[in-house]
Parts: sequence; C-alpha cells; structure tokens
Amino acid sequence: MSPQTVIFSLDSLAFERDDKLLFANINLAMSSGEIVQVEGPNGCGKTTLLRIISTALSPTSGELRWHGQPVTRCRLEYLQNLFFLGHQPGLKQSLSPEENLHWWRRMNTNDSQLGNREVLASIGLCGYEDVPCYTLSAGQQRRAALARLLITKAPLWVLDEPFTAIDKQGVAQLEQLLMGHVARGGMVVLSTHQDLGIDAVRRISLPLMAEVS
Repeated sequence: MSPQTVIFSLDSLAFERDDKLLFANINLAMSSGEIVQVEGPNGCGKTTLLRIISTALSPTSGELRWHGQPVTRCRLEYLQNLFFLGHQPGLKQSLSPEENLHWWRRMNTNDSQLGNREVLASIGLCGYEDVPCYTLSAGQQRRAALARLLITKAPLWVLDEPFTAIDKQGVAQLEQLLMGHVARGGMVVLSTHQDLGIDAVRRISLPLMAEVS
C-alpha cells in the first residue's frame, strides 16, 4: 500500500513569548482521515499552537504547509479550508443562536442544504433558537458554537477545548461528529482534557519548557 498523501504539516515550529521559549521543534504531518490531540500541562502552549495553526499568530520560526506549499504563499486557500473554534464560543451575545448561525453562514463556506433550525435542533437547542445567547447556559452556548461543525465544508477542523461545559450526551454527540468528519476524509487538530472515546487518535505532547533540562 502506498503511503497517504500529506495534506497539512508543521515544520520545526517554535514560539517565543516575552523573550522566553514556549515550545520548539514541533513537527506534524497529517493526511485525510486523521485526528491529532495536542496535550500537555497548563501553560505549555496548547492554545498558542492552535492559534498559530489558525494563522491568528505567527511562529517565531518554522512554518505551516498546505499541500506542500508554505501557508504564507497560499493563505487564502488555506483559510478557505480551515474551521477554527477557540476556547471561547465566539458568539454575538445579543443575537440568538439562529441569528449567529445565519451570520456565520454568510461569512463562511458552508453546506446550506441544512436549515438553521434543523441544525440547532440536532445539536440540542430545540426551543432556544430565538433567545439571546446571553441568556443561555455555558453548555448551551458551546452547543450553539459547535452547530457550525454541522454545516462547514472545511476539511481541517482546529478545535481548542471543544468539550468544555457540555454534558455527557453532548460529549458523545461531538465525538460522533468528529468521527463522521474524518470518516469522510476530514482532519481534526484539537486540545482537550477529555478522555476521548475515539480510536486511533495521534498525540502531540508539549512539555513545560521551564521543566526541560
């Protein structure tokens, strides 16, 4: 069997903050159908690494590659193929879940075959479609943010602590979404303290650099 084609890679990434090295020599090569979990103690740079992958931050050295090309040379194409969900839900609090989803659809590449209310009902927000997001619980707000996973066409999902605040049923539902995505050839990079009920998850461990001798 021939090796799978590398679609996304990190080459010798390093990042410094306040003249201190947060992490260095981070390498990764991903093909279709893979999930990679970034793990490590608090303060090791998990969120920073995911933000670099999202292009919200630039590495101190090293580079990201998309289909072999440096992302700096194909940034628009790369971002069109990326879905990033940060630790915060990224919702306009004065808008309802349906209004937030409508706004997101207009700003991003998405699968418009599913209606907003159908998406929200399937994610567990039936009856909450029209209420302002500031009235929702933390778990409901997280579900409203995760609803975008049901309609995005992006093959690369980058998720920072996506299981935060959701209940056991929500955890199982999100795991099903992740497995369905990679079964269709997608890729996922995520950070989580959750013990995933998913087989064949690859892991990148980031040490606290202060503890590295």
